[in-house]
Amino acid sequence: MSNQDPSQASNSFNPPTPGFSPSGGGQSFKVMAYGAEDRVYTFLDLQGMAKAKVITPTTMVQSTTSQYPVQASQIPGVFSDKSYTTALILSILLGTLGIDRFYLGYTGIGVAKLLTLGGCGIWALVDLILIAMRNVPDSDGRPLS
Repeated sequence: MSNQDPSQASNSFNPPTPGFSPSGGGQSFKVMAYGAEDRVYTFLDLQGMAKAKVITPTTMVQSTTSQYPVQASQIPGVFSDKSYTTALILSILLGTLGIDRFYLGYTGIGVAKLLTLGGCGIWALVDLILIAMRNVPDSDGRPLS
């Protein structure tokens, strides 16, 4: 047993981005975008805005407890840790083998594409178009960063 204060024990976890916790932690944020500056948003609001494509990974967001804004992609849980560019390149080069779907976390779809050689190329072409148009999220439903 340690003699550490319980309130200090809960603060031993350091989130990857200063000022942000992975679950949002009830924090509020200001979005540095035209028409959105006057409001304060919750973490769930930011996730919804990302899914609705209101904010992009490069949109600047500032926590109300922080002095400095950061890109929205740096707040854990708002955007995927998977890269749009990587997914697109994998879809172009290895889409018929399903590697793009494996990368995005869709193992079942990846195996199906692998066994059918991308649906004889048709499925691979459809996936290429969907990824290029940013209409495919990662397996957790978060938009690609």
